[in-house]
Amino acid sequence: MVLEEVLPLEAGGLAFLLRDPEASARTLVLDCRPFLSFCQGHLLASRPVPWNGLLRRRRSRGRSSSRLSLEGILPDRALLARLRRGEIQHLVVLDEAAAGAGEDGIATLRPDGLARILLDALLTEERAGTSHLYLLTGGFENFQANFPELCSTAPTPLNASPPPPPPLLRSPEDNATEAMTPSYDQGGPVEILPFLYLGSCFHSSNREVLESLGITAVLNVSSSCPNYFEGQFLYKSIPVEDNQMAEISVWFQEAINFIDSVKNGNGRVLVHCQAGISRSATICLAYLIQSRRVRLEEAFDFVKQRRGVISPNFGFMGQLLQFETEVLCH
Repeated sequence: MVLEEVLPLEAGGLAFLLRDPEASARTLVLDCRPFLSFCQGHLLASRPVPWNGLLRRRRSRGRSSSRLSLEGILPDRALLARLRRGEIQHLVVLDEAAAGAGEDGIATLRPDGLARILLDALLTEERAGTSHLYLLTGGFENFQANFPELCSTAPTPLNASPPPPPPLLRSPEDNATEAMTPSYDQGGPVEILPFLYLGSCFHSSNREVLESLGITAVLNVSSSCPNYFEGQFLYKSIPVEDNQMAEISVWFQEAINFIDSVKNGNGRVLVHCQAGISRSATICLAYLIQSRRVRLEEAFDFVKQRRGVISPNFGFMGQLLQFETEVLCH
């Protein structure tokens, strides 16, 4: 690997590229941090690079000098085509806070880290035209500290109940209603991704909440919950029971395709079951595994941070593990 071909790029230099309309159209930022870190905050113009335990093990089984192909690291074929046609003039790789710090930052990258492996693959890739390959000095944290307006932040969790009104304004009826409401119905749907929300059947029955979140479609993962507002929202029903013998995995691809179709139409979809705990959570986990190429463990932690009550049954978890193997092996 010829390290001299990778140029250090200061945060201010990247900000200049992103703010210039012509330059930003020919700039690609690849984020090599873990998926959870990316979702909690990232450059608005960046793309996550999927990295999972399977690829890491595949790399470790080979010799230290062995390389992974760029196709094995970047599954987005359209993105690869743009790169190979020479449409990307500035290619920027970023890692955690310490990566790229100082003039020797590139040399100090971990040999088995994703940033180093990605740079290795990019340097061996034949790219049409003239393009520049950079490593962001100081990583994401430094860039966010200096240019927060060019970064996103994690969505505010919505699974917590709204703050109660002052005691003098609360009636006995209010207290009784709250006491009778199950914890999984309190609050509202939670944002998993900007276009994907997770909630309960009760949440799906609140038209004002759905409209306030910009929901345009509802994926009903149950055989008993009604579709309350047909004609106003696009509905899809997956009639699955919440028991360990139910085959929910046969619906994964259909559900994923539905979510993607809503996303591609610039819409937002609420995935729900009766309680928003097992069936709908399983569908959201399957979507993250396939669309983000992450392990089940990582996807579970990510969703759990947003909706703490999720708990797919044992049967569903087993099917998710099998799905993880199938997805990441390819």
